[in-house]
Amino acid sequence: MTVIGQISLGVSDDRRAGEFWRQALGYVRRPPRFEGDDWIVLEPPPGASGVAIAMDVSESPAEEFPRVHLDLKAGERGLEDEVERLVALGAQRVDWPYYPENPRPEEPPYVVLADPEGNRFCVEGRWPRPGPSTP
Repeated sequence: MTVIGQISLGVSDDRRAGEFWRQALGYVRRPPRFEGDDWIVLEPPPGASGVAIAMDVSESPAEEFPRVHLDLKAGERGLEDEVERLVALGAQRVDWPYYPENPRPEEPPYVVLADPEGNRFCVEGRWPRPGPSTP
């Protein structure tokens, strides 16, 4: 079976992008494969699963409505907590017209962000459940 070995992101500043995604995902930089190998490729830490992400220097601008993008899962954090963490790392909120403000209860909400290079990505999670009301 064929599998995805790596995803390459077009970026203008590979170091800035690499640092953002390293912190966002908890990935580690792949060691150089040969002398002079200065590609920034991030991989999941040992024992973790995931796909490597390479920072591919490009002069093309980020697309406002990209045909391909990453979807991140907030995991144990609430969606808003994860979004705030990513914004603190340098992501920006994107006004996205295609997701409903109030999805059906069985569907997880998504928030669209852009990395420091302008590449759009989604964060999926759950809003915090309301606690018991106090009289």
